[in-house]
Amino acid sequence: MKSSELRDLSVQELRERIETETVRYQRMKLQHKVTPLDKPSSLNDQRKLVARLRTILNEKSVENASVNE
Repeated sequence: MKSSELRDLSVQELRERIETETVRYQRMKLQHKVTPLDKPSSLNDQRKLVARLRTILNEKSVENASVNE
């Protein structure tokens, strides 16, 4: 999913997405420790996706805080 598509999500949707993607990342890490993944770079991709989601959520919360002032 592109960043522009992620920015269109609501705050609640972002929180839910962060939770599901974080769980997916943790499962991938555990699976990789037990049996190596076919594509280990997918761990990096997943971690970066979670970071991107958190960044967008933070941007939205800062934006909402500045509008409320």
